[in-house]
Amino acid sequence: MTPMMEFYPQVKWVHVHAVMCSGAVFALRCGAALLGARWPRHWLPKYGSYTIDTILLTSATMLFSMLPGAMFANGWLTVKLALVVVYVILGVLAMREKRTHRQRAFFYVAALATFAFIYGIARMHNPAGWLLLLH
Repeated sequence: MTPMMEFYPQVKWVHVHAVMCSGAVFALRCGAALLGARWPRHWLPKYGSYTIDTILLTSATMLFSMLPGAMFANGWLTVKLALVVVYVILGVLAMREKRTHRQRAFFYVAALATFAFIYGIARMHNPAGWLLLLH
């Protein structure tokens, strides 16, 4: 057991809450931007979002370094990380003003669906995520 393992519960708590905050801030900012609000482009929510995401990535890296390799044997973490990249790309496309409103709305819904699937993978510790419940 690594010396850092004693901090696992606290790091996991920070990570889980950062995930929820990150998803909520994205949903609020992008949803409001789609409705025509100007506040999502203000520096405070923008850099607040970056701060939350930095905490999220830091805690994820810490958890990854603490957990034993056998924990990831079924590939759930690999799928989750690949979908995080997809989520970020969809989120950026949804926030870009260069796109039509319809395109941005599509990317917004796709990003939220991807976020929900990532969450399911993390909860189930399985690449199938929420699909396991269909059995």
